[in-house]
Amino acid sequence: MLDGTLGVIFLSHPRLTFFCELESEPLQALINEQILADLSALQAGLSLAILDFNPARVKIVRRLTKAGIPVIAWLLLPKDQGSYFNMRNAPMALSFYKEFRTWTEENGLLWAGIGLDIEPDLQDFSELSNRRWHVLPKLFRRFMERKKLQEARALYLAMVNKIHSDGYLVESYQLPIIADERKAGSTLIQRIYGLVDIPVDREVWMLYTSFTRPKGSGLLASYAPEAQAIALGVTGGGVDAGVELPPPLTWEEFSRDLRLAWNWCEDLYIFSLEGCSQQGFLEQLKSFVWDQPILLPEWSTNQVNSLRWTLRIVLWASAHFTAILVFLIGVLLMVKGYYHFFKKRFRFPKR
Repeated sequence: MLDGTLGVIFLSHPRLTFFCELESEPLQALINEQILADLSALQAGLSLAILDFNPARVKIVRRLTKAGIPVIAWLLLPKDQGSYFNMRNAPMALSFYKEFRTWTEENGLLWAGIGLDIEPDLQDFSELSNRRWHVLPKLFRRFMERKKLQEARALYLAMVNKIHSDGYLVESYQLPIIADERKAGSTLIQRIYGLVDIPVDREVWMLYTSFTRPKGSGLLASYAPEAQAIALGVTGGGVDAGVELPPPLTWEEFSRDLRLAWNWCEDLYIFSLEGCSQQGFLEQLKSFVWDQPILLPEWSTNQVNSLRWTLRIVLWASAHFTAILVFLIGVLLMVKGYYHFFKKRFRFPKR
């Protein structure tokens, strides 16, 4: 039985931005004349990971700018500082931006915007995601870290304001679960995994279906209607994260995700440029038929929606724990009071 109904996309094509997360040497090998021609033909931008401040990266940025490719500076911390921005490395993130700004000015680099990647530390995420009992004390400590989250959010807000004052737009790369937490009025997920919810000019939700097979299309279709911008993938590439990753998307999966996401969103980000290059996707994208009818995955979307509603209930309860506890105590006291009242009022004879 087919999982869905047909939907048709009417607009011509989306705005594409590719992520590129490579060290300087492989980056130099990747950015050749053919890649520049492909990006120009696709009218695509590039979100380039700033992994170092060496002269090779300066030359690459200048080459892209000269070719008319909009380049977003995707800021990433060194691996020993957690790579991704999160609640626990906010001071280091602010310091990193200041260092980046000095490097930019010294080399006269031009940026289309600044990208902040807000994710848990990979090692931290792996540890908290397993089911071993030894993580329970850490979970309890993080449950109590409301003040630390507020302090981190204040630092990131100051960072965003600084970036704005320097004349740049700011975009963030967020896990989509942040949307459910907002609707529930909770900060539980943020405290546990170190995420920070900050307002930016464009928020890009990372809806990587390669990590969520076989319900990936349902996850994408569930969150996409609410998204400002969507990141798709993974097509391969990136730096060595030290963890085992699922196989990259095939062309069939990738083309499905492109059309599905374009059904709701005009700004699509793709992880990654190097992965698309390795798999020959760039050439196929240049002749891609965007307005082909698509099959909306209704069954898997409904499953994901149900899971999201359950999650929101849990998150809402965590945000109103004290009120719920007071309410339950009040109900118990009321029941106890009524019990004693009726016991005194109606004395039944003993048999």
